[in-house]
Amino acid sequence: MRARERVSASSRNERVSLPRRQNLADNVYEALKELIMDGIFPQGSRVNLDKAARQLQVSQSPLREALVRLESEGLVIKEPFRGYSTAPVLSKRELEDLFEFRFVVEPWAAAQAAAHITDEGAGLLTAEMATFSEAPSGTSYHDYRGMALHDARLHDLVQKLAGNWHMRRAFQRTHCHLHILRLYYQGGMGSAALREHGLIVDAIASGDRDAAAAAMRAHLEASRDRLLPVFTGERQVAEDD
Repeated sequence: MRARERVSASSRNERVSLPRRQNLADNVYEALKELIMDGIFPQGSRVNLDKAARQLQVSQSPLREALVRLESEGLVIKEPFRGYSTAPVLSKRELEDLFEFRFVVEPWAAAQAAAHITDEGAGLLTAEMATFSEAPSGTSYHDYRGMALHDARLHDLVQKLAGNWHMRRAFQRTHCHLHILRLYYQGGMGSAALREHGLIVDAIASGDRDAAAAAMRAHLEASRDRLLPVFTGERQVAEDD
């Protein structure tokens, strides 16, 4: 059983308490994303606007706004005469294709970032690492959301320091960390990723192009290998010692 499907099916009919934030549309967006990431809205299921509005205790206006944002991230699909439905999770082939793209883009970006590193850039990398020091053990999106945001910010920062706007935009459009974590998350995965992030940051900050590219490639290879067991049912993802 996939980690996302362990969420109680009975909770689908319960009302969801939105976090207290100023922007209602942001609240709805985050609540819907959590329902999708945790599999409460399973892949391929139609998003019933009336039911979702009742569940989230909002009108349909912020709900539609949130769905547009989720569509841009590839979490929902809008179809003519059918409305919105949740997007499928990545297949094994799609995951491999995604990492093939990342192997081209990210080691290059790490090398470029190292070649042009400044004290300010090194400070930004160090500051980002300081935002998240311990991986969460819980497997719900609520638990690992902070880790997901850190992961995306760090990789985007490397792209930014590399200095190629078009490459950065192409990378951002994949929303790769969101879709990877939708497949599976375990605390051991997060801890390993944080250690690998530290090696990447150290290599870039040192100005060593080859070491930075190698550290990024090693991280991507390890990340891919941690996820492939999802498709065989092995789930051999090591927890921390």
